[in-house]
Amino acid sequence: MPDSKVMGLFDWGLLLVLSVLWGGSFFFSKFALAELPPFVIVFARVAIAAIALFAYLRATRQPIPADRTTWAAFFGMGLLNNLIPFSLLFWGQTQIASGLASILNATTPVFSIMVAHCLTADERLTANKIAGVALGFAGVAVLMAGNALSSQSVPALAMLACLTAALSYGFAGVFGRRFRRMGIAPAIGAFGQTAATTVMTIPLVLVFDAPWTLHMPGGATIAAVLALGLFSTALAYIIFFHILAVGGAINSSLVTLLVPVSAIVLGSLFLGERLAINHLVGMALISLGLLSIDGRLLRLFRGKTMA
Repeated sequence: MPDSKVMGLFDWGLLLVLSVLWGGSFFFSKFALAELPPFVIVFARVAIAAIALFAYLRATRQPIPADRTTWAAFFGMGLLNNLIPFSLLFWGQTQIASGLASILNATTPVFSIMVAHCLTADERLTANKIAGVALGFAGVAVLMAGNALSSQSVPALAMLACLTAALSYGFAGVFGRRFRRMGIAPAIGAFGQTAATTVMTIPLVLVFDAPWTLHMPGGATIAAVLALGLFSTALAYIIFFHILAVGGAINSSLVTLLVPVSAIVLGSLFLGERLAINHLVGMALISLGLLSIDGRLLRLFRGKTMA
């Protein structure tokens, strides 16, 4: 496929680093949720990231747009790519394990191709994408049906919140296509959307979380929030856009397969989380679906049949 490019060892290493950073976002947020409410964490995450990305743009002398059209796009992207999914994922993690939230979030490409099929003229469903969607939803069905098969009940509403976050990411992927047409550099787009989200989150924090009533969080919680903003958001954006430029969308999409692994390992080692068998089976089906979507599974099958 033309979008698949050759990546060097350094770039593959960055892909692994990115998976740990994004997998770590589920760990950091779960840790912070023990002392802070969801909207406060959303605000802190995007505000810290916006400040760090602003410093990065200044250091690299990249201009920051000031026109209304561009900032309207930033606010739209901030809503779909940050405010809605971050809020839903953080709320969901108040009731379910961070590893399970990351598995549900891994359905993002499945929703992305469905949204793109409905809203664009050049990204239609193909046979491998249909197979990927079917496998992805089969995985979700296994995850959701686990409550009926296990004595360990998992709140369905929290799982639906995480799936809705993935759907919002899918809409963000289609909405963000305009950034290229507008000539907005990736790092500038990352700053713009995090800055816009910061502004949008302020009234939500004031109305729903009443921060003046909260106790001062401990040092470990503050460190987790800083890591969430600096590493899992600002640095992760910079690495992701580098991989996207070097390796293309197909190779960069592999990070979606690796994020749940990092989140599950971190949750197991440091939070004492344990996933049920149906969660692991669901993750396997979703992973097969993602491999099918970009054609890797089909190419692997063809290679074996021709050997």
